[in-house]
Amino acid sequence: MKHLREIIIAPMMTEKTTALHNINNSYTFKVSLNANKIEIKKAIEKIFDVNVISVNTMRQRGKIKRMGRYSGKRADWKKAVVKLQPGETIADFEV
Repeated sequence: MKHLREIIIAPMMTEKTTALHNINNSYTFKVSLNANKIEIKKAIEKIFDVNVISVNTMRQRGKIKRMGRYSGKRADWKKAVVKLQPGETIADFEV
């Protein structure tokens, strides 16, 4: 079994994710590429002591960037949108 901090890499705080949180009680995290929904759900429940209703994951492809004639590619990454039970919050996201 993977360590919990290997599954959940970092929380994501953008305008879009903040609006999603206010409307839907959902939080967004950057997660490991090979983590599945069940592992993400268990990790969030253990780390933050909350009840998770659903987990949606999206795999983001890295952009191709150029610097003059040289080109490279950013790393692929995965994000998870986690919906919590009504009335529950994660204190790290509260501003």
